[in-house]
Amino acid sequence: MIYILHDDAGKDSLNIRAELHKYLVKVRRHIKGDEISFRNPNNIKILYKYEIVDVDARTLNLELVSSSVNEVKSKKSLHIAWCVIDSKSIEKVLASLSEIGVEKISFISCERSQKNFKLDFKRFDRIVEASMQQCGRSSYIEFDRYKSIEDFIKEFPDTKVFDFCDNILESNANFKRVLIGCEGGFSQNEREFLKAQEVFRLDTPMVLRSESAVIAVASRILL
Repeated sequence: MIYILHDDAGKDSLNIRAELHKYLVKVRRHIKGDEISFRNPNNIKILYKYEIVDVDARTLNLELVSSSVNEVKSKKSLHIAWCVIDSKSIEKVLASLSEIGVEKISFISCERSQKNFKLDFKRFDRIVEASMQQCGRSSYIEFDRYKSIEDFIKEFPDTKVFDFCDNILESNANFKRVLIGCEGGFSQNEREFLKAQEVFRLDTPMVLRSESAVIAVASRILL
């Protein structure tokens, strides 16, 4: 774990109890004199370093050693427009998308999205928070939702589209926004609407699941 998110980070001293105490002492085996990094969710750009000054069976006492602005983020920006799939499949790849450096995900209800899928953005945030603490990232993935592909493209006309076509994504490709379909891909009506957009595919003969495509495209652009 690179740092810990804590609501009291920034105070002169911290008193850690309960599960976090157990994790730091029993699992991470921290002892008196160790330094641990913290960030406050309300001012996440600042990295606080604390020294453990006392350890007992229930409490870990730490004192602030230093604080500095320390932003950790991708050198590039990527906004993914993702046609809604099963939220369980989304959750499986969110940590990876956080580590890769995806900046924003807009979920879109397209014609082939099943209507019973509910997106829990609070749960998504918790998954991303856990990933951030592990990989060191200092910014949340932003989540929002659009009613249709048409609404999204009207707002972001520069969007590239991942779909079946002859145009293979170049190794040095660089763009800021991409639309990826759900299972089964885009409908004929959606493809007709997307004719004006730049469409690409990856250089593979295999058909990718929606979540695999998101990971592959994000990796190609950001890493």
